[in-house]
Amino acid sequence: MPETLFRNVRLLDLQAHDGLTAPCDLLVRDGRIAEIGAPQPAPDAAVVEGRGDLLMPGLVNGHFHSSVNHMKGRLPSLPLEIFMLYECPELEVLRPTPREAYLRTMLGCIEMLKTGTTSVQDDCFFVPEPTPEIIDAVAQAYLDSGMRARLALDQPEVPELDKLPFLRDLLPCELRAPLEQPSPCPAPRLLELYDHLLGQWHGAEGGRLKAAVSCSAPQRVTPEYFAALDDLSQRHDLPFYAHMLETKLQRVYGEECLGGRSLVRYTADLGFLSERMNVIHAIWVDDADLDLIAQSGASVAHNPISNLRLGSGIMRWRDMLGRGIPLCLGVDEAIADDAINMWSVMKTAALVHTLDRPRYEDWPMAPEVLRAATEGGGRAMREPGLGTLGIGAPADLNLLDLSALPFVPLNNLPRQLVHCELGQSLRMTMVAGEIVTEKGRLLRVDEAALLEEAGALFAGKRAQMDRADAQVARYLPAYRAMYDMASARDVGLRRRLG
Repeated sequence: MPETLFRNVRLLDLQAHDGLTAPCDLLVRDGRIAEIGAPQPAPDAAVVEGRGDLLMPGLVNGHFHSSVNHMKGRLPSLPLEIFMLYECPELEVLRPTPREAYLRTMLGCIEMLKTGTTSVQDDCFFVPEPTPEIIDAVAQAYLDSGMRARLALDQPEVPELDKLPFLRDLLPCELRAPLEQPSPCPAPRLLELYDHLLGQWHGAEGGRLKAAVSCSAPQRVTPEYFAALDDLSQRHDLPFYAHMLETKLQRVYGEECLGGRSLVRYTADLGFLSERMNVIHAIWVDDADLDLIAQSGASVAHNPISNLRLGSGIMRWRDMLGRGIPLCLGVDEAIADDAINMWSVMKTAALVHTLDRPRYEDWPMAPEVLRAATEGGGRAMREPGLGTLGIGAPADLNLLDLSALPFVPLNNLPRQLVHCELGQSLRMTMVAGEIVTEKGRLLRVDEAALLEEAGALFAGKRAQMDRADAQVARYLPAYRAMYDMASARDVGLRRRLG
């Protein structure tokens, strides 16, 4: 790969008063930032004329589920436990083909790259269960698009009734039996599939695609499988994804099913809370939970739009940063956000916490939000330097037009990036030293052909999805009663305004 020289650019500098450096040149060599200032490129180097525009790190989508990219706009706002009934019903009729898995993954890649998200942590779930062919299709989409990605297999392996409080007693016998069945993909098979993911894809394309591990959530797996995943994470230095205390009902689960322990405490007691872990959501946490997370060095993945869309609550932003807990930002998934745009996530993160703390000095500051969306994501991905402009950092970069409307007049760059920009000012995106978008066009794939194919294919499945919704609706009364029982419980915390 030839060198690339970005000539006459201004670099994002969150330490500077105005948020950016004086004009300079930046040289990319072997997929990494090699020199900054006035470098002397090789004679065959490609030159990008910066025109005094902004060069900043690519955004990192720190938490994502690609499996439902094709379902954006399909569901109304619902509480998580009811939402999940309709999100991924485990019906054979909805089993995807490898091509469907490829196309739905590619839909997310296109949207992310065109708005400047260069890296993603895909906590991918597979309905009704993963297969090597479907895993390969998802991974291939990331490779073909040019994105940097971590891919995990988010697959529970305990029966549905073991994951939730109250439900066993609320369901009539004829509906209870299917939810008492074990997972169609038991732990030994899941570990075989992780062997496939690691052997086939971990480190592919010079490390642009790597594996991660996921338990989905601590209550959704057995302690034995949890331990096996932690061992994989340790041996291969992989991020470990775990949803914890996203909802009040999950807090109640700890009281009802874990002897009064929270899911954070339960994970710590098992010895699995570590600096490799991404604690996802972490809304219904108390001070003891936050202290445990801080002591472990784990990151928290904050998904503010999803949290609002599902009515889950408001995360404790300032309390986490005050304890030194690293934060990253995520979209979550297309039907819990309906757009896959990290600029919207940043703006929401900057605004929603004004409702949580009356002391306005505690409200998120634009540089904090930008750090979470860049270097915080790189830390969560366990990619040294990712999300920064340091020498030796991966060359995952966005070039933004400072003469575009969001920046005219330029009053405060960090605030205007967080509050004004939506990705429309992007001139160019680079991943691992390769330019992958330019002037709003993806350079590696035929976007128009992919969208045409995906549109026709998934439109043809709409009737099947409608039938699936009708089948799972019979469980709705019991799930609603479970949700109401948990909502009425006093857990000593208040993370919602209502």
